Amino acid sequence: MSPDPTFSNAYEDAERASAYAQLDFAGTYFLAFRDLPALFKAHVEGTRALDFGCGAGRSTRFLKRLGFQTIGVDISPAMLEQARSVDPDGDYRLITDDNTLAGLPGPFDLILAAYPFDNIPTDSTKLNALQALRRVLAPGGRVVVIVSAPELYLHEWVSFSTKDFAENRTAGDGDRVRIAILDGPDHRPVDDILTSDARYRELFAEVGLSVVTLAKPLGNSSDGIAWGTETRVPPWSIHVLSHAEAEDAE
Repeated sequence: MSPDPTFSNAYEDAERASAYAQLDFAGTYFLAFRDLPALFKAHVEGTRALDFGCGAGRSTRFLKRLGFQTIGVDISPAMLEQARSVDPDGDYRLITDDNTLAGLPGPFDLILAAYPFDNIPTDSTKLNALQALRRVLAPGGRVVVIVSAPELYLHEWVSFSTKDFAENRTAGDGDRVRIAILDGPDHRPVDDILTSDARYRELFAEVGLSVVTLAKPLGNSSDGIAWGTETRVPPWSIHVLSHAEAEDAE
């Protein structure tokens, strides 16, 4: 994989962080979180949680409301500033590439990674992050990785637009794709890295994580949202992972 050298993580930008902090769980984002409580109930035991790539703290606060004792970590000081301003009593910590997750009070029963892998540009960096998560995962614990399905970059959605990015149509694993977030005040294109579910499964296996289940949520009429593409094409892939040896034992 050779990502575009001009790729940048938009969420390290202070203006983008401020706009992203205003997002909640409306629109297409709702589908990424709607089914998480049921998934946690079915697969997670214990309440020690890590929110990896917490950004402005939206997902950290979500976990806290569900009763998890949660630490949020991110590489973006701008994002963490937003998280602390909204949730001053929360535990938000800056991490860096060279000491990822060092010193955290693990192990954790649940590790949630909501979207950060969309913005990690190389396989090697993804693997380093996954290895770090596996090291702080408790025996019997679960990692829940939410990523953009490749189809997200090919359609129009309640919360996103891709119509101006024809290059997305020919992108493959490891290529840069672009998308505009329609929710919130900042509609500048975001750079992501396309990664298929099959490729993620290979990366998980390489670091000793097994896929327990894969959820692909679709919108329905009971959601109370005027869905478009969301009723027929799943925008998100939710991978529930465990230690590989634990799955072998079962």
